[in-house]
Amino acid sequence: MSEPQNDAPLPTGDSARPRSGGSPAGGAQSAAPHGPSPLSTQPAPRRNVGIGLALSRVGLALAIAFGAIAAGAGYWQVLRASDLSRSPDDAAVIAAARHAVRGIITDRDGKQLAWNAKDKNGEPYRVYASPALSGVIGYSSLQWGQAGLEQAWNAQLTGAASADPLYDLTRKFRTGGNDPDVLQTTLVLGLQQQAAKLLGSDRGAVVMLDPRTGDVLAMVSTPDYDASKIANPSSSTVAFNALKADPSLPLFPRATQGTYVPGSIFKIVTSMAALGSGAISVDTKYPQQPAAEKTGLLVDGFRVKDGHHPATGNTVLNYDQAIEVSCNIYFALTGLRTGGEQLSQTAAALGFGAPLPFDLPTGVSQVTGGGGSFGGGFKDAVELANAAYGQGETLVTPLEMALVAATVANGGVLMTPRLVLSATNSGGTTTFSPEVLRRVVSDQVASEITTAMVRAVNGSLGQQYTSGAQVAGLQVAGKSGTAELDPGTNPHSWFIAFAPADNPQVAIAVIVENGGHGSARAAPIAGAMLRAWRTWAGL
Repeated sequence: MSEPQNDAPLPTGDSARPRSGGSPAGGAQSAAPHGPSPLSTQPAPRRNVGIGLALSRVGLALAIAFGAIAAGAGYWQVLRASDLSRSPDDAAVIAAARHAVRGIITDRDGKQLAWNAKDKNGEPYRVYASPALSGVIGYSSLQWGQAGLEQAWNAQLTGAASADPLYDLTRKFRTGGNDPDVLQTTLVLGLQQQAAKLLGSDRGAVVMLDPRTGDVLAMVSTPDYDASKIANPSSSTVAFNALKADPSLPLFPRATQGTYVPGSIFKIVTSMAALGSGAISVDTKYPQQPAAEKTGLLVDGFRVKDGHHPATGNTVLNYDQAIEVSCNIYFALTGLRTGGEQLSQTAAALGFGAPLPFDLPTGVSQVTGGGGSFGGGFKDAVELANAAYGQGETLVTPLEMALVAATVANGGVLMTPRLVLSATNSGGTTTFSPEVLRRVVSDQVASEITTAMVRAVNGSLGQQYTSGAQVAGLQVAGKSGTAELDPGTNPHSWFIAFAPADNPQVAIAVIVENGGHGSARAAPIAGAMLRAWRTWAGL
């Protein structure tokens, strides 16, 4: 499409030059005007400004200046006062963290997760209910500061600020010391401990949440650590230095900040992009797929490989069948048909490409490394084809993939994940309501993906790839993933799921680093967690 043209003619000749006071070219010289000569040395007449006008100008300038100062002060002291008072680097927050008795933290059922004890000098320090909480609650230490939820809600827990903005505004008129908030979290202590037990000595993470509200029910990173030892002044130095030196990185919150190759669980993201855009339907088939499973799919000189599925023989698979047997060729072709731009846009709607809106800092998931011109930031068709089945340069956090499963479970609507239900101080209780982040796909598309994910867990062929994920009396919808890494390195074991499939109330993502196939470690952990959830929920 050409740019619009300006139809006005450019000035030419004399019209293109600025007018001067000289005579026209070729004409007679005009007579000099009456009055002083331009070369006269007489001073030009001065214009006297009345003192009233001068004062009014000064007054106006001062009024504008003071107005700007007042507006700035009002902005920072009223509109942004609450944000400033909550900032971790605020002087009042830092001082309060060193001297105040912190508010108690509980799980959603009222069980204490963090409380206070006193050392031999009578100074308070933190005690934590379980090492399983370390990756999410973190720690608070006089020597080492704070981490996790203790850091994110430090101002409220010390009473330097309140979760209630109106209570904060009237703080200066109240007497007495700080008024720390008691936090009720969305967590379930029993589920938290069960997840840590199931992961055992493996490095990995479990994120379980309610897809209807975004409530995080469990968020575990392993290896974990005893945060009470960091908080206790008598053991703080030895404990923290040992953790810093540990090559397994126990201080690293894998559930929120770890970024991993997703493998086949990413096919659910590709499904949303393809079905949501109309690039495919559940009946879409690719005639070249059976042969390509044996010889590889040739894409711009590169062969996309997939282990042939003997049970399907020469069957040309539709969408449901491709999810059930996790066919890479089908999804490579689907990615190419959908296009990089659409895949990137759908991933962005799910939270890829930026930190997630969450109480804790999160890693950034990516569908591509970006910078390419093929569409959506992809370099070429080869990268897009590989990304569509979860390889290439695709990286995800466990929290992100739990949200992907939750979005399908919630009819295509992504809820904002949250960790805190309420905050209570002497001024009362502030409760926090669930928030819709956005709709990603239609309810119909979510239903179509759910049907395929049910088949992936309960189908005669799907069970081979999801062994251990089945729960008697609870229909599970899920997808396993085997994230291939460098040659000679065991793949990551992944599983995402939600249940009950016909009325979803819980979603989960599990990763075990270098755990092998998805069915080897992640799927059985997810199945055990869903059974524990059902017991807790009383279903």
